[in-house]
Amino acid sequence: QVQLVESGGGLVQAGGSLRLSCAASGSMFSINAMGWYRQAPGKQRELVARMTSGGSTNYADSVKGRFTISRDNAKNTGYLQMNSLKPEDTAVYYCNAAIRHRGVFSTYEKDYWGQGTQVTVSS
Repeated sequence: QVQLVESGGGLVQAGGSLRLSCAASGSMFSINAMGWYRQAPGKQRELVARMTSGGSTNYADSVKGRFTISRDNAKNTGYLQMNSLKPEDTAVYYCNAAIRHRGVFSTYEKDYWGQGTQVTVSS
């Protein structure tokens, strides 16, 4: 099994910045695609940013120019740098990763989610 643990959320004023981290732990695995999603009260979970293993990225229109996704494969950790935060960015942010497992008898891919971290932006 692989566990994803997010950190870095908190309370900031509008215009401030936060950096979220997503650390993957386990054995005999590698991260394929990874991304960040968020869910505000009463709304559906939405894609914020995504990065493939090759470095290709996609961003929601609402965060382009403000958020940056990155990853450190040596540390099995993904990041989301959030600048110029707005009150509308308030939500629970979730890390998602497609993990490739290499077992003794098989190789397979499985999707994982972190537990979520709260981001609150005050006006």
